[in-house]
Amino acid sequence: MVKVLGVDEAGRGPVIGSLFIVGSMFKEEDIEKLKKLGVKDSKLLTHKKREELRKKIEKIAVKYKIIQIKPQEIDEAVESEDHMNLNWLEAHKTAEILNELKPDKAIIDCPSPNIEKYKGYLKKLLDNQDIVLIVEHKADLNFFPCAASSIIAKCAREDEMDKIKKKYGNTGPGYMSNEITQRFLEENWDKYPEIFRKSWVSWKNHKNKKSQKNLEDFEN
Repeated sequence: MVKVLGVDEAGRGPVIGSLFIVGSMFKEEDIEKLKKLGVKDSKLLTHKKREELRKKIEKIAVKYKIIQIKPQEIDEAVESEDHMNLNWLEAHKTAEILNELKPDKAIIDCPSPNIEKYKGYLKKLLDNQDIVLIVEHKADLNFFPCAASSIIAKCAREDEMDKIKKKYGNTGPGYMSNEITQRFLEENWDKYPEIFRKSWVSWKNHKNKKSQKNLEDFEN
């Protein structure tokens, strides 16, 4: 039995909330079942369809693992002075998934523009150097195991945002392209440090405005 793992993420870009990385592993002969279900990149599906498919995917999968990376850990990686960044953080979490689930083949949606460099970095973190690694851009469009993981990751991200909204109010989806998120950030950037990515330019801009305003008050 050949075990094939797909790895993808959701929530890489937003200023609010966590990044989720998911690995879902299938028997090679069961991948056709994913196709028949209509599994595809989560961005091409409605919220309702993603939820329907998630339950079916979890039943077909041999195993799956969800890793949540909270804003503080993202900030530490982005602002690290030890050669860490968001891509390398994803590589470490992906390696954690591969080392635990032990697939024969792993297909990874590459977060870095430099595929070969990312693949080399990831490979050094693996316990089993014999895993067949396929690292590509848009793997969630081209491989059903990656699409399945993208669905689980997106659902996990949406679940988290629902909890955040219940606790803190209407944040929008957490992306700066959304007007509700823009307004929430403007009004609350300094109130709820646990939900914001403070290494993001959008958050820093509000902090800098406040600092500049305080400086102007001092000068006056």
